[in-house]
Amino acid sequence: MRRLSHRKLETVGAVIERCERELRRARVHFGHGTDNARDEAAELVFFVAGTAHAAGLGAYAKALTTRQQTRVMRLLERRIRERLPLPYLTHRAFFAGLELYVDERVLVPRSPIAELALGRFRPWIDARRVERILDLGTGSGAIALACARAFPTARVDAVDISPAALNVCRRNVRALRLAKRVRPIRSDHFDAVKGCRYDIIVSNPPYVGSAEMRKLPREYRHEPRLGLAAGRDGLDSVRKILTKAREHLNPRGILVVEVGNAEGALQRRFPRMPFIWPDIAMGGGGVFLLRAEDLEK
Repeated sequence: MRRLSHRKLETVGAVIERCERELRRARVHFGHGTDNARDEAAELVFFVAGTAHAAGLGAYAKALTTRQQTRVMRLLERRIRERLPLPYLTHRAFFAGLELYVDERVLVPRSPIAELALGRFRPWIDARRVERILDLGTGSGAIALACARAFPTARVDAVDISPAALNVCRRNVRALRLAKRVRPIRSDHFDAVKGCRYDIIVSNPPYVGSAEMRKLPREYRHEPRLGLAAGRDGLDSVRKILTKAREHLNPRGILVVEVGNAEGALQRRFPRMPFIWPDIAMGGGGVFLLRAEDLEK
């Protein structure tokens, strides 16, 4: 790849356009917070410039310093050469209105469950009576923290089997000052929360089947395999969740799980299960919802 140079005193807008062209030319894969070259270029330049996205087009006329331009180009070179997801270079990701720290110990948060959490899982549960929430496979803590913000009086258990991921989760819990209500716990699924019951159990578990794992773009190879691979059909983790969820749900509680491209395999494996598939306005899908009583069938 040719070395990317820069000119002096270019504006934010001009540098975004240059980055966009380079990303398009390199044919990198998007899917870690952005889905196109323009948005990814804007996130990179705004990050280096220290500019909030809320500034929008009003920031485009701002001149970048030579040092800032150099940093943009260095990060862009790594993004293209190493095929690193951009959030691993900036160490930030946005989820349900929250800014989170991320690195290669955790998946980049991008679940459509964000939209459901912002809507407080209406109409499937009465938000006023939600007291306890469990996030299975919390990773960076994104879903757990989004739920804590959506339900300001609820307590949230954020569990993950990976000690490294839990360290990232704890960092985000502290940064958002939610340590009094969000509890990171090391656990293989429900093992460490035996006897506990919740009003909401939510999970973005591993759900990538073995054939799909072999075809993933290079960007996904930087993410922890533990958070992606789920056996031949992608359902290894989901089966465990469905087997044990009922004994951990309160009456009238709900289970919300993302299964992505494993949706078809799930429906074939559990043809009688009355899955609810919420519409996701912001895009994405493959998220099912079950009521506690549905799991008794």
